[in-house]
Amino acid sequence: MKIGSLLVMGAMFWGSSAIAQEAAKPSTATSTNPKTEPPPILNANATYKIGPQDVLRIDVWKEEDISRTVPVRPDGKISLPLLNDVQAAGLTSMELAATIREGLTKYITNPQVTVTVSEINSRRVYCNGEFQKAGFLQLLPNMTALQAISSCGGFTQFAKVKGIYILRVADGKQARIPLKYKDVLKGSSLDIPLQPGDIIVVP
Repeated sequence: MKIGSLLVMGAMFWGSSAIAQEAAKPSTATSTNPKTEPPPILNANATYKIGPQDVLRIDVWKEEDISRTVPVRPDGKISLPLLNDVQAAGLTSMELAATIREGLTKYITNPQVTVTVSEINSRRVYCNGEFQKAGFLQLLPNMTALQAISSCGGFTQFAKVKGIYILRVADGKQARIPLKYKDVLKGSSLDIPLQPGDIIVVP
């Protein structure tokens, strides 16, 4: 074999070896793959308090007859096999999972329970009356009456903005809270923070 061919083959060998060694080195770059990051909804479920009309997914490992999707009833409870009625409203998903797990230990050895809030329906506010888009909205954190009105597209030409008020149920009693809409726009009156179940009425 000619000396030139040997030199070319040697260069190819050492080049391939260097590439392999470089590939074997651990990467110091931070991965940007979103699949390695925890889904935001898990963090939300960790602190979110379940409410009536929410829809929950109950998964009990290797127990398909118990695992199911259930709505939270108006009384705040859900129905599950073996346990019958279980209080859900007012608990986080982790707290409810612990409650279900404790109840199932009478029937199942070391049950593994996961609770996921699949639909949030309890945190709603309602826009009623002379709105461009009357209906309900999901209550976002720190949402105010002015923001809800904007989300509903504003008013119709027949709206009486001086008569706007909010209906709110507190301690079993309904309160009527006037909203000074024009003063809020001017900054001379405070906007009203909304609570779940509030109804904004525009006569």
